[in-house]
Amino acid sequence: MIPIAKPLFGEEEQQAAARVIASGWVTQGPEVAAFEKEFAEYCGAKYAVAVSSCTTALHLALRAVGVGPGDEVITVSHSFIATANSIRYCRATPVFIDIDPGTFNMRPDLVEPAIRRRTKAVLCVHQMGMPCDLAAILDVARRRGVPVVEDAACAIGSEIQWDGRWERIGRPRGAVACFSFHPRKVITTGDGGMLTTDNAEHDSKFRLWRQHAMSVPDTARHKADQVIFESYTELGFNYRMTDIQAAVGRVQLGRLPGILERRRQLAKRYLELLADIPGLGLPVEPPWARSNWQSFCVRLPRGCDQRMVMQRMLDAGIATRRGVMCAHREPAFNRGPWLFSDRAGPQQGSASSCVALREGERAQDHCVLLPLFPQMRDDEQNMVTATLHAAIGT
Repeated sequence: MIPIAKPLFGEEEQQAAARVIASGWVTQGPEVAAFEKEFAEYCGAKYAVAVSSCTTALHLALRAVGVGPGDEVITVSHSFIATANSIRYCRATPVFIDIDPGTFNMRPDLVEPAIRRRTKAVLCVHQMGMPCDLAAILDVARRRGVPVVEDAACAIGSEIQWDGRWERIGRPRGAVACFSFHPRKVITTGDGGMLTTDNAEHDSKFRLWRQHAMSVPDTARHKADQVIFESYTELGFNYRMTDIQAAVGRVQLGRLPGILERRRQLAKRYLELLADIPGLGLPVEPPWARSNWQSFCVRLPRGCDQRMVMQRMLDAGIATRRGVMCAHREPAFNRGPWLFSDRAGPQQGSASSCVALREGERAQDHCVLLPLFPQMRDDEQNMVTATLHAAIGT
């Protein structure tokens, strides 16, 4: 079986986890602090805060920029449901705008029509590791006084050109960027997340909120030579990362340059091997972006049945996934408030199909994600492309 993704683990990760277990301190502690420092340095951010997942990171980021009950957040429906869910955790309303069909990312020209009095943030997504047009989104948001949060769940190691220089996603251009370490991401800690920011106040809030808003962290109490009684100053959450996860993450971060190099080689090879399939849509990397190729997404030729193609691939021993989901089509959003927006501005969303979000819906219905992982051999990739040829009927 050729899987859709596969974490790259070795003896170093085993030794790192064993070292923490042997130390007796396995919860949030010195390994987390070291991972945060190394991650901030990698991204070029002043601060990095480790948490239990990217979903919890998004929740804290939105809370930090002031999103609360009754507010609206502009985002895309075409993303894993955690993006939209994080807005609803704040008891706010998602305002969905459509995507560009080539990059699968938010259309910057639809941001401004969606902004109105209740808008508290823009939550953009670097979908499947492909950087969104952050400069254009920030241009609109700053003119209108709206903070930008980056859902960079898939984008560790991706790069964007800024003022003529390449920089990594996670160097804060917006207010906060949020990353995932789920096993399907480029590097993994089993699960976990990270926030990066240059805002000292946000950093302090994240560290407070992730640990129940405890006034004195347990690491400080552990080192104290006097008895300390902590207090709980406001509503907080149990969003901590363990030291076991962080130790693994530090090893994974060291592997990242090699992982990125191999993923980019495989993506280039896919583009070459699939170029001769008539009507097959291939992902577009803008000249100002460098993807980490967390996923390789193709758009099937007109008339192809998505489920049938995926089943033929599965029958041949190759795992695939359908195009990225659209949150507004899920039953959970039949029961919750959401709006959609096009050039006419925000309108009430209530149906499972929405003309204003048609590119996202088409991507979900007609795209397929192909296997891509750093251990993938050329002969395995040849098998994937040959099987896709046969499944499509070319």
